[in-house]
Amino acid sequence: MGDIIARNKITNVAGIRVLVRKMAESVCRPVSYNRINNIMSSVGGKLSLATTIKYLEYCEEAWLLLRLKNFASMLADKESNCKYYFIDTGILGLFLIDKDTMLLENLVALQLFRLYGHDMDNERVFFYHDGYEIDFYVPDDELAIQVCYSLHDEDTRKRETDALQKLPNRLPCGRRLILTYDEEETFTDKHGTIEVFPVWKWLLEK
Repeated sequence: MGDIIARNKITNVAGIRVLVRKMAESVCRPVSYNRINNIMSSVGGKLSLATTIKYLEYCEEAWLLLRLKNFASMLADKESNCKYYFIDTGILGLFLIDKDTMLLENLVALQLFRLYGHDMDNERVFFYHDGYEIDFYVPDDELAIQVCYSLHDEDTRKRETDALQKLPNRLPCGRRLILTYDEEETFTDKHGTIEVFPVWKWLLEK
């Protein structure tokens, strides 16, 4: 916070602190500039839309937040309706209550950014959201990834697998993964194989 506030001469210190807390609570979920601005207003941290956008840019420039665009969106929406991840999972963990799945997905995001690079114009790693959501999509490698702490719950399993079974009808998918905390299996559909992998094993591949 000191780095962001001092470097950019921010006077509304309370406002940017609330913004960072709310971004942590919204981690892993698509969120638009307008929604962030409305959240700020609802908790008494009212900022103009232009200021909210500028504060988010400051957080990216300081490597606090990393932004992921929606591969399915048109250009304007790609820039304004994104998912954000924290580069420091320790900081993120301070803000979360039910943190297991969010921290796991944040970890996968960091690894993908490490492998494929990340800057303000990142065009290599995306998420996909158009009627259903895929957590990560890498078009260069035709790689689709869902992140889920556990597939033991049948509703969760159906949600995660249904999306991966639909995506090949729209985009090339050479490899489809569901990354979990410690579960491993494979199953097939008409498009090929879906691999369920523990995150630690996937990390050791790279």
